[in-house]
Amino acid sequence: MVRPLPQSILFCCDHNSVRSPMAEGIMKKFYGTECYIQSVGVKNDLEIDGFSIAVCEEIGVELSRHQSRSFDQMEEWGDDLSSFDLVVALSPASQRRALELTRFFHLDVEYWPILDPTGLGDNRERRLVSYRESRDQIILKLTENWGPPRTESS
Repeated sequence: MVRPLPQSILFCCDHNSVRSPMAEGIMKKFYGTECYIQSVGVKNDLEIDGFSIAVCEEIGVELSRHQSRSFDQMEEWGDDLSSFDLVVALSPASQRRALELTRFFHLDVEYWPILDPTGLGDNRERRLVSYRESRDQIILKLTENWGPPRTESS
């Protein structure tokens, strides 16, 4: 069932280098400026993943300038977790962290079990297949929740 877009949404995963940046970038492409969209990780110990950049580029989503950040850095940089209407966790660890950090706030935390493609595939093409599967799972969840893309700007 399609529901209204939240005013602000935060995607989170383990490192903010694969799934959550893909979700942030794709949502921005699909729904433009209709809501405020950001992403974070439980940790910030990795740069944006090159395979994520490649599979998003295939659909016109540019991720190469993404700066990975953690929940702690998000707060330091001025994004208050309580200001988001919805937190979407894309990994079990990020769901636990989001629930822990939001236990005193009135906001929704959802868990979307998106495949972690890192380490899958024994060559470049097989890895790209795994990353495309994760990207396509994100697209499916976005369109199931908020309908077809409303804009084609990136």
